[in-house]
Amino acid sequence: MKKVIIGIHGLGNKPPKDLLQKWWKNAIEEGLALSGINKNIPEFELVYWSDILHDKPLDPEEKDKRSPNFLDEPYTKAPKNFVAEKHAFLQKVVDFLTEELNKIFLNEDKTLNYSFITDALLRRYFNDLEVYYMEERKDENGNTFKARDLIRSRLAEPIKRYRDREIMIVAHSMGSIITFDVLNFVIPEIEINTLVTIGSPLGLPLIVGQIAAEQKKKENGESIMSTPPGVKYNWFNLADIRDHVALNYKLSDDFTKNKMGVLPVDFLVNNNYEIHGEKNPHKSFGYLRTPEFSKILSDFIGEEKMNLGQKVFGKVQDLIEKVKKQRRSEYDGVQYRQDDKRRDAV
Repeated sequence: MKKVIIGIHGLGNKPPKDLLQKWWKNAIEEGLALSGINKNIPEFELVYWSDILHDKPLDPEEKDKRSPNFLDEPYTKAPKNFVAEKHAFLQKVVDFLTEELNKIFLNEDKTLNYSFITDALLRRYFNDLEVYYMEERKDENGNTFKARDLIRSRLAEPIKRYRDREIMIVAHSMGSIITFDVLNFVIPEIEINTLVTIGSPLGLPLIVGQIAAEQKKKENGESIMSTPPGVKYNWFNLADIRDHVALNYKLSDDFTKNKMGVLPVDFLVNNNYEIHGEKNPHKSFGYLRTPEFSKILSDFIGEEKMNLGQKVFGKVQDLIEKVKKQRRSEYDGVQYRQDDKRRDAV
């Protein structure tokens, strides 16, 4: 069965779709090369939804740093001097904080406590999320819809289109929220081979609470937080401990297994994105070239099928090797007999 990778970007305004898709693919290919994996990636499509919330994309030609369209974090290759670090103490601090935040903000059924605080947090720090959950937008025909319905449809469409293929979804940041919602509430019947979330805020109490509230409406009062039903084999969650958006990196603590038995598997990784000496451990490009992601992708690709020309070339090469071995064997036999004759003569 053919395979396809569907990517979906995260928070904030973005450069034009074609450029962002190119940069995602560059980062993926760079990661494979850095890990010594010689495989071609399957067909790749990036789901782009930034234009629903922003009038104009970021402009790579804009030179004025004060302009709202200035692109300050383009794709750059991994720094050559990057050293992966361990953050054991920071991890302990984060584990403690996330546990306490869950106790404060989440009720036993995972719905939000002190919702007025979480609404204020949405407005202050997650403007795109506030629009996603609370506002309306017009489509290309001028019709008004809830923003989240328009955004979800952007992802649901290619998933439906590729439903006869083996699908890997790679969801960054807020894209992981959109992906979870689509797979859980919109098209739960479609099978997804592998889900990969990178830099995901899905474990944050205000997000857990929003999902639980919608889940309760769907399931007549129950708020079961589990892996989306269509995820068939794997859900991998990659987070850098320094990534504030992915502060609660242990999604395995928040989501139970689905009917397929799939649980989120968490990986702490080192995001090596850097521009002009400034690090950003939340950047998608850094996540896409981590060795952990490259290994996951390599396993998804599996053994590549060869076309007819490659098969013929391979068989010719095998035949040449067999002939070479046969000739070496014959030569060694002749040499052995000649050596025997010399010993007899002596």
